[in-house]
Amino acid sequence: MNKTFFISVLLLSVSVFSQMKNKSSTVDYSTKNKTIEVFTSADSTLFRLSKTNSDLKFVEMKQPSESQVCVFVNPDKKFQTYLGIGGAITDASAEVFAKLSPENQTEFINAYYSKDKGIGYSLIRTNMSSCDFSSDMYDYITEGDKSLNSFNIEHDKKFKIPLIKKAMEAIGKNANLYISPWSPPAFMKDNNSKLQGGKLLPEFHPSWANYYVKYINALQKEGIPVWGLTIQNEPMAKQRWESCIFSAEEERDFLKNYLGPTLAKAGLGDKKITIWDHNRDLISQRVSTILSDKEASKYVWGIGFHWYENWSGGEMMYDNVGKVNAMFPSKNLLFTEGCVEKFDATKYQLWKNGERYGKSMINDFNNGTVGWTDWNILLDQNGGPNHVGNFCFAPIHGNLATGKLIYTPSYYFIGHFSKFITKGAKRISSVASRSQLLTTSFQNPDGKVVTIVMNQSNMKITYYLCIGITASEITILPHTIQTLIY
Repeated sequence: MNKTFFISVLLLSVSVFSQMKNKSSTVDYSTKNKTIEVFTSADSTLFRLSKTNSDLKFVEMKQPSESQVCVFVNPDKKFQTYLGIGGAITDASAEVFAKLSPENQTEFINAYYSKDKGIGYSLIRTNMSSCDFSSDMYDYITEGDKSLNSFNIEHDKKFKIPLIKKAMEAIGKNANLYISPWSPPAFMKDNNSKLQGGKLLPEFHPSWANYYVKYINALQKEGIPVWGLTIQNEPMAKQRWESCIFSAEEERDFLKNYLGPTLAKAGLGDKKITIWDHNRDLISQRVSTILSDKEASKYVWGIGFHWYENWSGGEMMYDNVGKVNAMFPSKNLLFTEGCVEKFDATKYQLWKNGERYGKSMINDFNNGTVGWTDWNILLDQNGGPNHVGNFCFAPIHGNLATGKLIYTPSYYFIGHFSKFITKGAKRISSVASRSQLLTTSFQNPDGKVVTIVMNQSNMKITYYLCIGITASEITILPHTIQTLIY
């Protein structure tokens, strides 16, 4: 009896001590003596990532009224860990960059990859062999070389690799580069073409899996570390450019039977494999099919998605991302591509193009996304080059006729996130009390909170940034995005 009592007391003491220890190691966020810096980009003004306030303070506000507009931030409620934001270094981007003046090249690298002088990109996506944003179609092997003996990346050494090296040097240790294929070589496909969809023939599954290995090793031999890969860009899209169709079952089986084991055997099992890499519309079916298979799931780091699901005339399906996150919370969500389509030089400064980015990024992060990758980082004054005439916008354009760099609203909207959120940050709860405002928040590793607020309306709005029983009164102009640091 005494022995049982002694053991019970001992266990209770250990439990209480453990709880006290955990409680003491958790420091609640306090607004005491904190001031708020506000950075603003606003339509019909000169504000572009401009510091518009630096000394706003928190005061007591126990209970907001229904008539007060509020953004409620709760640093104690933490969610996913932030990986980074970036864009794709395609052949097109690299070719345009090579034609810029040395001064513009330096400005461009700083504009994207410097936290101080620019917006602090850290993610890089690049195409494995040609895509639509290449001036020509190409592979790294000669036609018909199933054994890949002719594999070489000389094509990439002219433009793409030099730019990737400059970008990664500017980013430093936080750089994460991943590769994406648009199509296997024509002879490996059932339509004998890199274009118009088609499928990978079963007899070439081993060769195509080895192709990834060859490319990753070739890049790393050039001093470019590869962090990860996606299996196939837009695997359900039959395009007039490089494309290849994989059903959910086909992607699953290629991954678990060929690509995953081949990478592991080659000593590349640490490379982060991302599935899907297509729009939000079919994401649930694709992910459920692959991740419900334990042998396939063990190779999967994350789920990639794009934003083009509104091609059918519907709305953006942000909630699908959150539903997938709820089903498979152990896997990472990564936005792998988005751009404003149908290039028109008269719309360089169209503000709603930037707002499309802000709305998507806020919703995607709030639905569990860890990283966000834009499409081309740079295009010319025609929205290219592009070998099939699929011209688009980029956040920065290089006008090769005038020698000028053109910064679009998209650049500044992205910057409101990428410049201020630090790798390793935790997303925290951030909720607006009015639909006119969108918001998301992160707490950086240094303890500072970054809150993004976007005003979608035509009205100037005064709102209260509320944390606990304190708040600060802030004004946001119509069609404006703000970053608050405190």
